[in-house]
Amino acid sequence: MLPFLTFIIIIVVIILLLSLMIRQVSEYEKGLLFTLGRYTKTLDPGWHLVIPVFQSFRKVDVRVMVDDVPEQDAITKDNVSIKINAVIYYKIFDAAKAINNVQNYYYATGQLAQTTMRNIVGEVTLDELLSQREKISAEICDIVDKATDPWGIKVQNVELKDISLPEEMKRVIAKVAEAEREKAAVITKSDGEVQASKNLALAARTMSDAPGALHLRTLATINDVSSDQSNTIIFAIPLEIMQGFNGNAAKTIVDKIKKVK
Repeated sequence: MLPFLTFIIIIVVIILLLSLMIRQVSEYEKGLLFTLGRYTKTLDPGWHLVIPVFQSFRKVDVRVMVDDVPEQDAITKDNVSIKINAVIYYKIFDAAKAINNVQNYYYATGQLAQTTMRNIVGEVTLDELLSQREKISAEICDIVDKATDPWGIKVQNVELKDISLPEEMKRVIAKVAEAEREKAAVITKSDGEVQASKNLALAARTMSDAPGALHLRTLATINDVSSDQSNTIIFAIPLEIMQGFNGNAAKTIVDKIKKVK
């Protein structure tokens, strides 16, 4: 009975030791093994044996991380005060550097992104900031990526999210936009008038070249107007012509003109 109990105790102790010694690294992680406080090697996904007391173990997530850069107060090159925030995407490509070369890589990357964003905003005007957001984002990304390379971090993208302007600046921008719309409307109207005058000049030359064209146009206009019973047509007849007729003939002409109406 005693040997069997001893065997059970030994088995239990072995299981407990293995549970303390075996460490699992997931597919999206890297493991760092330290022996007597010194970095030994990087462990790939799977189960690994870690000797208690003599060795320590730490896991690092190597997936793409998303970090919101808090809203920052900044001043543009043309002295406009704004509030701006962003989002940064990065991942760890060297877990050993991320742990050994910087105390807190997550916090350090966020702080670096904040200061870089404020510095870049101070080098551009408000108009450039609003019209070249992608270019400025790429510039911030490049600077932060180079600075975090010794930490084993690859910055993949930086996106500027919101740019908040003072109320008085919003009103100024609205007035400028309205002025631009009015300017475009005036230009469009003037272009239309120029084109209309060209068409009228072309029509006048065409009618002058064709003697009967003006009369045909006059008759067509009279026909269009007479289709509406509410319109009154007045013919201007030279007085000399009217004097050439006697009273009855003139009356007959007037009656015919009234029938046309």
